[in-house]
Amino acid sequence: MRVAVLLLIAAALTSCATPAAQPPPTPPTAGSAAAAPSAGTARAPAGWTQVWRDDFDGPAGSPPSTANWLHDTGTCYPGCPAKQWGTGEIETMTDSTANVAMDGNGHLAITPVREGDHWTSGRIETRRADFQPPPGGALRVEAALRLPEVGADGAGYWPAFWMLGAALRDGYQGWPGIGEVDVMESVNGRPSVFAAMHCGSLPDGPCKEVGGGLGSPEHPSPPGFHTFAAELDYSTSPQQVRWYLDGVQFHTVTAAQVDADTWQRATQHGFFLILNVAIGGQFPKAYGGEPGPTTVSGRPMLVDHVAVYTKAT
Repeated sequence: MRVAVLLLIAAALTSCATPAAQPPPTPPTAGSAAAAPSAGTARAPAGWTQVWRDDFDGPAGSPPSTANWLHDTGTCYPGCPAKQWGTGEIETMTDSTANVAMDGNGHLAITPVREGDHWTSGRIETRRADFQPPPGGALRVEAALRLPEVGADGAGYWPAFWMLGAALRDGYQGWPGIGEVDVMESVNGRPSVFAAMHCGSLPDGPCKEVGGGLGSPEHPSPPGFHTFAAELDYSTSPQQVRWYLDGVQFHTVTAAQVDADTWQRATQHGFFLILNVAIGGQFPKAYGGEPGPTTVSGRPMLVDHVAVYTKAT
């Protein structure tokens, strides 16, 4: 979703895709009913082997597993050269269960909360940073999510599920060259999502960071639970990343779109996964949404499960 170590030069190129604004779809009604996720099953998709999974089955109010997840707190990674996570968002991330906790119904709730004029929220990442396709194979990461139930009252909401290259943890430098895959992000309560890949260099380069990265058009996503997935495939020629919503592919980036060195640095390594809900920032602003007095507090993104699969050749 967005990168943690960028100078605010990345504001216009936020580490999430920032395509040209489009006419807004009709927003969902806050509090709309959401069915249980249709893909919230423990079975691996056909042909894939499950290598990691969290179903968030803890009691209500408990934090996520410390064996699986790390909390990112504050307004940036330690020692990073920019604040606000490099994107202009305004919340402070915490490890409080007011912001990140199980709901007791098999979901993790990541909840932005306004306290006076200040927002807090949650951002967690997997302890493991070695999620990678096997040689000549493919990697699939997926999450069944319900986006925050906001509409016109959700200006500035920015939920996301994304991947960062493991090398970022070595001093929190090197973005966007180390690779970022935004599996899903959404802004302002719009009934839609975006996908993107970030790579190359700043202020611009082969991955078109000035235009927001190698991003998808805005893709419809009705209210309720949906399964979002991305696959990094070493077995195709050229290699590619594919994005899916409820099993339907809606975006692709291939190695043919960039030079060989850029693709290798961005994809030939392990990744860690991130879940978060930001408030404010350049991406929501690009779609006409800035947090203000009418932005509602306390609407969570619910996560039914996160899973990682691999496929051998």
